[in-house]
Amino acid sequence: MGLDMYAMISDESFEREVDFKPGQDVGELHYWRKHPNLHGWMKTLYFEKGGEQQDFNCTPVTLTETDLARLEADINAGNLPPTDGFFFGASDGSESEDDLAFVAKAREAIADGDTVFYYAWW
Repeated sequence: MGLDMYAMISDESFEREVDFKPGQDVGELHYWRKHPNLHGWMKTLYFEKGGEQQDFNCTPVTLTETDLARLEADINAGNLPPTDGFFFGASDGSESEDDLAFVAKAREAIADGDTVFYYAWW
């Protein structure tokens, strides 16, 4: 049990940036396990984009190039929000290199025409 976090890619375009149902043709771009501060950052983004599910569990949020630039800046500045939750574990700051590797992969996927979205299950 715990916080499992995924960045997924799809060749689909979605009508909304949140709370959509991806088709079957999706692939995993990146995976994190129990990195609650990144999840907290994504949760903030989800609500900024109009998300309505209060617990932000099992619902996607798309990531644009603008979102990735903001995420990269927040990672580099150490500004991921302290976040906790049931079985979430703890972020300790050692995740930054992996987070930046994700940003690079996501940018490449977007440049290739894919949609990138974040999804967590806990």
